[in-house]
Order: sequence, then structure tokens, then C-alpha cells
Amino acid sequence: MSCLRSLILLAFCAPLVALAADNPPQLEPLPEPPPPPPGYEPDPASEPQVTIIKRGEETIEEYRMGGELYMMKVTPSHGVPYYLLKETADGGWVRKDGPSESLSIPQWVIFRF
Repeated sequence: MSCLRSLILLAFCAPLVALAADNPPQLEPLPEPPPPPPGYEPDPASEPQVTIIKRGEETIEEYRMGGELYMMKVTPSHGVPYYLLKETADGGWVRKDGPSESLSIPQWVIFRF
């Protein structure tokens, strides 16, 4: 039993040893990142467009990329918010209870006809 107490005490004291360690003496600040090249303007089409729709106490956030709806976040008046993700181009929607609940396999579109 005393061995178990010693292990528990050691587990609680280990972070204290890490906090007590001093920083290296000659740290230098990181240099500032270079500015973007002249004439560079970010493409507004590469950012998602978010449309917020309120119906009573319920809120729906629609996320669009390139004008195409790919995700919705539904916040009901009672309960937990959930996400509807468009998994296929045919319009199949899948409900997710959180942004990273399960594995979502990337399905890139290479060509559109």
C-alpha cells in the first residue's frame, strides 16, 4: 500500500518539477513574418459564406462554398446543436452531433461536367 501512495505522490509531483525548470538563458524572439507579395489579394470565393436564419428561437446556420450548400448547423430552441453535412453530390445529408464526432472521408471533386 505504501508503494501505491509513493506512486501517487510521484505522479502529482512530476508536473512541479517541469514547472521549476528554468528557460534557456539566451532566448531570442522570433522574427516577424514577411508581408504578402505586392498585388496579392485573398480570393473571397475561397472563404465559406455563412447565412444565419432565425425561426422563432431556432437558429440555422448555412455554410456555402462557391455558392453550393455543404453544411448546416441547427440550434434548436431546446436541446443540443447538431450539424447536417452533405456527404454526396446527389444531395444526401448526414446528421452529426458535433463537428468531429466521427471520421469523414475526403471526397474531392476533380472534374465537373
